[in-house]
Amino acid sequence: MSSGKGKLIIISAPSGAGKGTVISRLIEMRPELVLSVSATTRTPRAGEVDGTDYYFVTQERFREMIGLGEFLEYAEYVGEYYGTPAGPIHEHIENGKNVILEIEVQGAMQVMKLEPCALTVFIVPPDMAELEKRLRGRGTDSEEKLAARLERARGELEEKVYYEHIIVNDDVTRAAEEISAIIEKH
Repeated sequence: MSSGKGKLIIISAPSGAGKGTVISRLIEMRPELVLSVSATTRTPRAGEVDGTDYYFVTQERFREMIGLGEFLEYAEYVGEYYGTPAGPIHEHIENGKNVILEIEVQGAMQVMKLEPCALTVFIVPPDMAELEKRLRGRGTDSEEKLAARLERARGELEEKVYYEHIIVNDDVTRAAEEISAIIEKH
């Protein structure tokens, strides 16, 4: 980049739309991208590693981090907290790295206000039936949490209008290729 600084890339999607899978494929294609590691109070899923997938912290520690002003953004989602530590993001961008923020809509809106030049991408499922199938396939949520995720997803889909780019995830590789092309143009 001519300025020597990197770009902030915000990628959001409703829970179950496949953003994590698409982003993983994108990073395979473009290993120079840096994926921001968020903090969360939720329980790790099978195979997730603390410090790589998320920083898994207690509710008390998360509130302490809020008080210390350590987050670029944070939000509550279905009873759990998620937040993006600001320090590493700014350091990577200053060092010329493009940083991906994989965040939900509420957090993305906070970041868009602070970082209006950020590139924004919203990933959508092919339809709600596929979204429900993907969420059920995880086998991690009770019926009550599943219903809450689906209801939240409906609301989030309405907020896609605030994003520059909408990508339908009906094929992971194609979706990742579309995002890669968008990054290349910016």
